[in-house]
Amino acid sequence: MSFLRLASRHSLQLNRQLALNSVSIFRMGLSSKVAPVVSTKAPPAAASYSHAIKANGFVYVSGQIPYTPDGKAVKGSFSAQSEQVIKNCIGIVEDANSSLENIVKCNIFLTDISKFGEFNKVYSKYFNSHKPARSCVAVKDLPLGCPLEMEVIAVEK
Repeated sequence: MSFLRLASRHSLQLNRQLALNSVSIFRMGLSSKVAPVVSTKAPPAAASYSHAIKANGFVYVSGQIPYTPDGKAVKGSFSAQSEQVIKNCIGIVEDANSSLENIVKCNIFLTDISKFGEFNKVYSKYFNSHKPARSCVAVKDLPLGCPLEMEVIAVEK
């Protein structure tokens, strides 16, 4: 049997094995436990949602707005509001057995994209050496008239 024919046969066998194993790996992932996270370091959930959900080693944090852990709106500068939003996200991540350094993705929503530079100054105080993937989009409105919202995804420790 030629080398090419033998290599082709082995390749087909490996592909079949991989396909069978992929199904098993996929099923294991689906059987993973999904657990809600309740944090004392963020404002209480104001609707039917969890602060975060843990699944398959990831922590998916719900969008956080500039409210304190005791449920009060942060008044004052956009920078102060940005600071609170980031602190809320980090607090939830920590209560979910993770950390700032384990955040892999941030999504930021701004009602005024001209505030991006001001937000970025605050953001860079927390994410300077560790720089997760990030999106920042302008939106028309946010809940409770807030000027920004942030959600993150992290991996558990």
